[in-house]
Amino acid sequence: MRAVTEWQGRSRPLVLSLSGPGGLGKTELAGLLARTLLERDTFPDGVLSVDLDVFRAGDVLDPGDVLSQLLISLDVAPERVQAQYAARCRQYWNRTSEDSGTKLILLLDNARYASEIVPLLPASGHSVVIVTSRGPLHDLEAGAAVDLALPPLEEQAAAELLELIARDHRLAADPEAARAVVRLCDGLPAALHVAGRWVRAHRLRPLSRILAGLQAELDEKGVDGVEHVWDMAYEDLSRPAALLYRLLPHHPGATFTLHSATALSGLGPDACEDALEELHRAGLLDLRLLSLTEAGQLRLPGPQRAHALRRSRREAAEGEVADAQVRLLRWFVRQAQLADRFAAGGRLTVVGLFDPVPGAPDVPLEDPEAAADDAARAERAERAARWLYEERHVLFGCSRLAHGRALDTEVVALSEPAWTHALDHPHQSEATELFRRTVDSAVRDGNARWLVRTRCQLARSLWEAGELTEAEAQLNGAMSALALLEHPERDGKLAASALEHRGMLKGVRGKWSEALADFTASRDMHRAIPNPYGVLLQTYRMGEANAMAGDLEAARDLLREAHAGFVAQNRERLIGRSAFALAGVLHRLGRTAEARELYEQSLARAGRRRSGFDRARVHDALADLHAAEGNPAAAETHRTAAQDLRRRDGLV
Repeated sequence: MRAVTEWQGRSRPLVLSLSGPGGLGKTELAGLLARTLLERDTFPDGVLSVDLDVFRAGDVLDPGDVLSQLLISLDVAPERVQAQYAARCRQYWNRTSEDSGTKLILLLDNARYASEIVPLLPASGHSVVIVTSRGPLHDLEAGAAVDLALPPLEEQAAAELLELIARDHRLAADPEAARAVVRLCDGLPAALHVAGRWVRAHRLRPLSRILAGLQAELDEKGVDGVEHVWDMAYEDLSRPAALLYRLLPHHPGATFTLHSATALSGLGPDACEDALEELHRAGLLDLRLLSLTEAGQLRLPGPQRAHALRRSRREAAEGEVADAQVRLLRWFVRQAQLADRFAAGGRLTVVGLFDPVPGAPDVPLEDPEAAADDAARAERAERAARWLYEERHVLFGCSRLAHGRALDTEVVALSEPAWTHALDHPHQSEATELFRRTVDSAVRDGNARWLVRTRCQLARSLWEAGELTEAEAQLNGAMSALALLEHPERDGKLAASALEHRGMLKGVRGKWSEALADFTASRDMHRAIPNPYGVLLQTYRMGEANAMAGDLEAARDLLREAHAGFVAQNRERLIGRSAFALAGVLHRLGRTAEARELYEQSLARAGRRRSGFDRARVHDALADLHAAEGNPAAAETHRTAAQDLRRRDGLV
């Protein structure tokens, strides 16, 4: 706290680094520091907290994904997050610079190397960064960091903590036995919490008797003190709770929920709830985390997870882990498919809905189509999209697990909800890798429909990242796979989608006349199926292509048709974007009154969707329109609004 008060290096933030072994309480101390600093009212932008372990694929951290999450937490709309890593770094520095007025506290939990931290440091020296790591971070800039290597608690402090946890008169009545419990915990707060709860769980036994049993067990197994406490807590578990504890470290992704734990365990809802509560009472799980996210995500802290994994390796029955993971995979695929359908509506997919898993109920997401009104439909769709976002790392983990087990149907099925997530949150490297795995599974299986769909998915992810040559190669592969379809008349949507993607890539390259030909051919195919939504979407793309090519009359007619159709089908995002495109054409044709009305509609819809990208470009368009009409004050108002949105997103 003194270092923060005395910090003078305003060109860079102060870094407070807390290092020490697992179970020491680093995260708790970091949170206490953050809360104490926040009470000073000198950090108006509040606290951003990131657990870096959540963003690891294996042992590798992608700082680009962390930067994306930080930018979104700073109110940058997902579609405004820059695709290239270097551009994303600049965007983050702009958004957190002193010029932007940013004053925040950034808490980075579970860092492993200084090189992971450096790209995440805010640009403003008025911010403070609190980092926790198991070892010291030697390479942080000299003079800009305070490194606190935290030792285990000394015996007196450990005894005070144990007393606060246990609140048991036996500790004062038998101080020698109490000191023995403290020494058993090796000064680790996490172990003291477990031991304190264990003491409370045996209210009738003298402390000396408890210790005798603990010490005998320790001598027999030769386990260090902390490991021994966790072993004793585990060995007191019921069979269902012990099974769940052994299975939890095998859950894909760093977090789990009550629903996914039920699927993993195979215990059924009631028994799984009882097992989770028992783990909480034993000090092997913290159920207080349930209230922190809408999905109710939980996680085993690192030391507990490692301990649970060791117990699993020693005691799991043959096939126990494999059966549990396959059961969870199939359950999660179904949940992701349902969330995808509810968030994005009916659309092209190449894998049918998975059957329910016995004993593992679906997540309580509601079908928007069954809602009574438009507001309820929108709320249900938004909730499904939020579920996909919160469970994205489990989705990626399930894809890796399914691919490793050669469960190719599951891999391909998971690509569809990943596709919906990627459209709302582009430029995530994990999504690109997921689509690469999906293509590999399609190739391994040889399913031509899968090959077409998955290569198109990967191609879009690639061109959004600027990898146009590789994207073209994937689309060429998709077009070649069309010839392998056994029932081309049945797969008209798939062929039309491949043509649309090829046209979109041509548009990215500025070849609008060639793109128009592909969109036109795709629309003809949708008409032949028939697929009304596909017809509207290609009509919209044709209108945009004609506008870019300079044929404004044709663009106006096409965009009017598409906009009216999207309104009739209640396609929120496309209503706003088609209105914007049509307004741009009308403005160029000199029909400014009609253009202004459509721009205002588009702006209102973008505001409801909290789309900074769409809002900024509509403000720009309205500024141009007002300037052309000789209204400089209104034009300047819109320019300022657009600039403020871009500054908020770190783009200026």
